Amino acid sequence: MTILVGFTPTPAGRAAVDFAIEEAQLRGTSLMVVNAGIGEQREEAGVAGKKQLDQVQFTLENSGVDFELVQHLRGNDAAEELLAIEADNPDISLIVIGSRKRSPVGKLIMGSTGQRVILGAGVPVVAVKAP
Repeated sequence: MTILVGFTPTPAGRAAVDFAIEEAQLRGTSLMVVNAGIGEQREEAGVAGKKQLDQVQFTLENSGVDFELVQHLRGNDAAEELLAIEADNPDISLIVIGSRKRSPVGKLIMGSTGQRVILGAGVPVVAVKAP
């Protein structure tokens, strides 16, 4: 079994990775950590840079869990990417995402990636807040 983690270079994204590592250690399972974005802009919100990916790689390497760290910039937003990966991988048993507070107007204008993942996933989803 595999835990799928949506990583963004934010405190909530780091909290999701940290939670997923603990869960993988408890379950004896592997992780697939995904950073995704549309990839049309040089500095796209939610897309990690090399330094941020290197930091997550370091954390994962020191966790002792088997993992895969990937970045997809192929035209899908993060929710579409996570749901597509989950649909294509029957081994995924859980999705972990970071969550942050957003105003109702912010949700209306920007949409809610977390909500789309929760409603569209075929497996349980854990939304983790940053400490």
